[in-house]
Amino acid sequence: MSIVVTGATGHLGRLAVEALLRRGVPASDVVATGRDTAGIKDLADRGVVVRRADFGDPDSLAAAFAGADKLLLISTTTVDERLGNHRRAIDAALAAGVSLVAYTSMTHADTATTILAATHRATEEYLREREVPSVLLRNSWYLENYTAQLPMVLRYGAVIGAAGEGRVSAASRADFAEAAAAVLTTEGHTGAVYELGGDQAFTLAELAATVSAATGKPIAYTDLPADKLAEALTGAGLPAELAHVLADADLGLGRGELFTDSGDLSRLIGRPTTSLADAVADALR
Repeated sequence: MSIVVTGATGHLGRLAVEALLRRGVPASDVVATGRDTAGIKDLADRGVVVRRADFGDPDSLAAAFAGADKLLLISTTTVDERLGNHRRAIDAALAAGVSLVAYTSMTHADTATTILAATHRATEEYLREREVPSVLLRNSWYLENYTAQLPMVLRYGAVIGAAGEGRVSAASRADFAEAAAAVLTTEGHTGAVYELGGDQAFTLAELAATVSAATGKPIAYTDLPADKLAEALTGAGLPAELAHVLADADLGLGRGELFTDSGDLSRLIGRPTTSLADAVADALR
């Protein structure tokens, strides 16, 4: 049984490969793919099959997916290229005859109104149109999205956002990767839609309070209009388009589009999800 993981050069893909190996999948049955495979040479040294897969190059996808039984399709990052990339990958998976495509979507992708959700929803629709045997892994936000900001939070004594009192069901990348591995190594998931999120949702004000408690420093949450948040993110060095997308995502958070109390994630991984407090503590070590 060959399991192909796209984006293995990225954080989530790499963690998914490691989770598959921990679950007992032989290294020779795991295919780690990426556009530049130099960063995953160490996986090849451990017996994992490493192949180049460029979403803009259908021939490379055909070669990467050859002989695959299952595919973990990790959504690509560039928003305006995402749907085209996903369609090419889905077409290649169909041509390869895969028995299951597990797609990392976004919470409530069928109803959410953010810019990010629109591309996920279109990908889900394409999977249905092509009648691909699939399972939807609708991931909420990563805890790392917040812990990566800790140096700036501590520097300025503030968490900024445009989410109001909205609650986010964030979980660690490792939790989401483990859930993907569980779905790929057990039966009965075809056609399932999993709304995946952490057990303990939190507001951004609660995020600020958690950081304050962990550091002993006063940290406040400042709620901004979305355009002002985008300006602040651009001023911090983010590209303007990405800043706009993230500010728009915060508005979605405020509407409850990144919240789920389904319990799907902890059920799939067989344990409680990583807490915000633990993630902050780990990041501060």
